Amino acid sequence: MAEREVVYAWPPAGARRLIGRRIHRLDGPAKVTGRAKYTDDLQLPGMLYGKVLHCPHGHARVRAIDVSAAERLPGVEAIRVIHPPGSEIQWAFDEVAYVAAASEQAADDALAAIRVDYEVLDHVVDARDPDAAPSTRPGGEEVEGDPDAGMARAPVRSSGRYGLPRVSHNCLEPHGQVVRWEDEGGMTAWCSTQAVTALPPQFAERLGVPASEVRVICQYIGGGFGSKFSADRWGIECAELARQTGRPVKLLLEREAELTIAGDRPSAWAEVEIGADVRGEMIAWRSRSWGSGGLAGSGSPPLPYVFEVPNRRHAHLSVPTNAAGSRAWRAPNHPQACLITMAAVDDVAAAAGLDPLAVFRRNLPLTGRLERIYREELEIADRLMGWSSRWRPRPGREEVGRWKGGPVRRGLGLSLHTWGGRGHRSSCEVAIHPDGAVEVRLASQDLGTGTRTVVGIVAAETLGLPLDAVKVSIGDTRYPPSGGSGGSTTVGGVSASTRRAAQNALAELFERVAPELDADPGGLVALGGRIEVRGDSSRWLPWKRAAARVGASPLVATGGNPGPGELTDSGVGGVQMAEVTVDVETGVVRMEKMVAVQDCGLIIDLETAESQVYGGMIMGISYALSEEKIVDPVTGRMLNVDFESYEIAGIGDVGELVVHMMTGPGYDERGVIGLGEPPVISPGAAISNAVANALGVRVPELPLTPQRVLDAIGAAAAAGARRPA
Repeated sequence: MAEREVVYAWPPAGARRLIGRRIHRLDGPAKVTGRAKYTDDLQLPGMLYGKVLHCPHGHARVRAIDVSAAERLPGVEAIRVIHPPGSEIQWAFDEVAYVAAASEQAADDALAAIRVDYEVLDHVVDARDPDAAPSTRPGGEEVEGDPDAGMARAPVRSSGRYGLPRVSHNCLEPHGQVVRWEDEGGMTAWCSTQAVTALPPQFAERLGVPASEVRVICQYIGGGFGSKFSADRWGIECAELARQTGRPVKLLLEREAELTIAGDRPSAWAEVEIGADVRGEMIAWRSRSWGSGGLAGSGSPPLPYVFEVPNRRHAHLSVPTNAAGSRAWRAPNHPQACLITMAAVDDVAAAAGLDPLAVFRRNLPLTGRLERIYREELEIADRLMGWSSRWRPRPGREEVGRWKGGPVRRGLGLSLHTWGGRGHRSSCEVAIHPDGAVEVRLASQDLGTGTRTVVGIVAAETLGLPLDAVKVSIGDTRYPPSGGSGGSTTVGGVSASTRRAAQNALAELFERVAPELDADPGGLVALGGRIEVRGDSSRWLPWKRAAARVGASPLVATGGNPGPGELTDSGVGGVQMAEVTVDVETGVVRMEKMVAVQDCGLIIDLETAESQVYGGMIMGISYALSEEKIVDPVTGRMLNVDFESYEIAGIGDVGELVVHMMTGPGYDERGVIGLGEPPVISPGAAISNAVANALGVRVPELPLTPQRVLDAIGAAAAAGARRPA
């Protein structure tokens, strides 16, 4: 009989039983009942508790450190000094020493007993004014066409300053791990991580052991958002404390440290000038941006964002500050670029006296798939928001401070965004057991976005089984390696590797059962829990009987991404519209409604896909209205270091959320594309534009706090009062 040639492809729309449907997450019951165990839930026999002594100064040198009193305290098993005398500390809350003790209280007592003499040095924590910064690093200038000549001939001009500050990741589960050195050699680390496969080499290099002797486990993680890809110094020191004491050690950051040093999104500000024709088509763009994410400064946001302007000049300044380094924060650089660009384009639409929806449409890229996608999405968003029937021009400058009809103003704003999302490298193993049981194994992690569910759906769909017939095992480096969960690459990577592995397993199973059905392996299909001859439903075997043909040992097949067949792709577009009300007496901005229209290629689970968009919208509303790292310029320390003072949006702050996924013909054929990042990009810009539409004045910086709103109103009213009649 001829061996079946495997063609790797997604099943056609009419043949899908599970893919694209609304399916609840497989781990939902475990999480709501408490059966799901996170790193901090782990309790090992003889386990010690790790704690960190942090520097209270924004910049300092250690003159002396004395740990002798701490070492004598009962229950203290080990102390490791990270910054010995002479060391320079570059940011507040950098780690000075680590302690391992028999209880958390004993560890806290040890920290209090350590004496450190610091020489306090000058520090810089504010990057809002690059001209006042002690040092900057020019990022070069990008020029296309002739922006000066283009600006000179533009009949409509608009200029403004726009920006947003650093924000913390705010993982509900802090960074940390439990580490145990095994009697047979090597170590096991239960980590809160976005990159299970990537951590063993990091631990191995720093600890001087082979990577093959490091096992990393992460069954559940309480948030990452781009901040948990590294073993980190606290992970390495936890392992060293465990090795030194010969006992397991648990070390998770306290909340103040979590918000201060565990990574944040860099700040960005920009001065932008746009020249356009009377129809709102952009002719020229000139911009200068700056920002900081710590000592390394910051990278340049891609300006202008989404739109293409024929005459363009952009320069960037990176501003070093005494702060712990930034980390990838859900769509790195895109929220910054999006706010700056979309606010500037909205302002040029106002200067031209035009509806920004018309201006956005007019300036879409003229070629390529995304141009068509944006036009379709804008039409759908217009309908869902009722934009064309409800939008009103901004109040004129002369009206600012003299509004009629009460203190509450209503406004609409919109924004566009894009992202990549091609699937990462991933390996998967599918085992079919003689009793018919199926297990899928890969070392991916599930950030809470539904990775387990996606893997289970793809395997069950491919094998013709119900979802509950497939066991999904992930989060352990004993399984085949899979990439980190970043860049919206996970769903594409794991779904493609699972599809190929499952197709390979099925092809081998067909080889073994074909003789019993007197058929060629290539003529068999798996449907409804059985193997049958294509086109002849009278010739079939139940799944369990077919699986029994694998013999005494399981049939195991592997698959990887990338691989044959185009199962994943890159490049998505999205549109968001926001409706707000603003109380001009209190400055309070309230979300009334937000609409998101998003494409992401083939959708594996519609419920989890929509959930990703809802989550991105809520996260975006949060950074638009309230989130900001507030740092004391005198001490260099972050001030709002808990969930009471670091304000995150709650359910009462988000208003009505409407999600529309672009799916079906014209979208599904591209394969699976990641969705984690895109929805979080546009909210800040859309909300800022809605507030400007309501007030007639731009609040130049996020978050749109009541004080910033009132300041913008006051400045505009004062400028209007000074303007001659």
